[in-house]
Amino acid sequence: MAFGIYISVPFCRTKCSYCNFASDVFSRAVFERYVDRVCADIANAPAMATEAGGLLEPDVDSIYLGGGTPTVLDARQLQRMFEAVRRQFQVHPGAEITVECAPGTLSPQVLDSLLECGVNRVSLGVQSFVDGEAAAVGRLHKRETTLDDIARLRAAGISNINIDLIAGLPHQAEASWHESLAQTIATGAPHVSVYMLEVDEDSRLGRELIAGGTRYHAHFVPDEDTTADFYLAACETLAAAGIAQYEISNFARPGFESRHNLKYWTRQPYLGFGVDAHSMLFSALPAFEAVRLASPDVLEKYVAGSSLQRMAVSQTTALEETFFLGLRLNRGVEMREIAAAFGAKALDDLRSTIAEAVANGLITQDGGCLRLTARGRLLSNEVFQAFVATAETSDEA
Repeated sequence: MAFGIYISVPFCRTKCSYCNFASDVFSRAVFERYVDRVCADIANAPAMATEAGGLLEPDVDSIYLGGGTPTVLDARQLQRMFEAVRRQFQVHPGAEITVECAPGTLSPQVLDSLLECGVNRVSLGVQSFVDGEAAAVGRLHKRETTLDDIARLRAAGISNINIDLIAGLPHQAEASWHESLAQTIATGAPHVSVYMLEVDEDSRLGRELIAGGTRYHAHFVPDEDTTADFYLAACETLAAAGIAQYEISNFARPGFESRHNLKYWTRQPYLGFGVDAHSMLFSALPAFEAVRLASPDVLEKYVAGSSLQRMAVSQTTALEETFFLGLRLNRGVEMREIAAAFGAKALDDLRSTIAEAVANGLITQDGGCLRLTARGRLLSNEVFQAFVATAETSDEA
């Protein structure tokens, strides 16, 4: 089975106030050492997989450079990482190759480099087409910057473009949210990702919101109900424009679903390289179903060569993952496939949890297929936790 490759580039021009990723602003002097380490890890991938007890095939049909902002690297550094992948693996001629890009970082030299490396998909971190909202959270671009980048990408032959939006940004209102949605549709981008603002201790804005403070425009953040309304409005507006939801946060015109990200949600194998990158390989050992690996989430530890964290995935954990990842997709989870993979008893143990979720309006059951409702998508973490708890209880019994 062909697998996907993810490369984390944790560098940014500025740290956005809402960001809870393992990325930050670093001196360019650090970039080269980081690229050296990533390239070394890619070259060592077969040995790493063997040591971890995972199966590794040479075929790759998707590559994804995420961040951070990979396009803050210079052209040669980007080329080095792609060259390292192609030296070690057999990249399919039709592979989906995506690079995340913050508007305004797509210099002519970087764009030329992306084309030389075979990049055929770009994900733009727009977040809002309203300049005041973008500026309030530390984004450095304006609407015209984004529109210019899209035009230049298309002129260069890259039309498979994703636009990221965030519902719930400071100062966002119903009118401005619909303005961002309308502009997104007007660009003709075939893929859109819509995220609701995450409020947690891992971002400056999240900490300020929890504390009830006013820094980072926290007192202008819409309440949870309003943010949920924005998300539901996005689902309706994008669908009406022919951009159908296929995953909780992702929408696409037919044929433009993210092939790489679908690997995560359907539990296909992938390898991750770089800070806070994760991998999932099927197990070479009969005692486990798969193995998951995680790189250090601190830049200094990663560059210094700290070891990977390894987690063996049991049948019980695999069942949990199949449910909470599969339910993210609009197509849902097929009960017959669960029974075939994990046995009929696995379904018997889950029936009361399924029935409760259906009764609460969180899941619909159409024949043998389970799908989240619109309400279930808003409360998806609660739904997923219920299935995890059920599987764990069953395993203990």
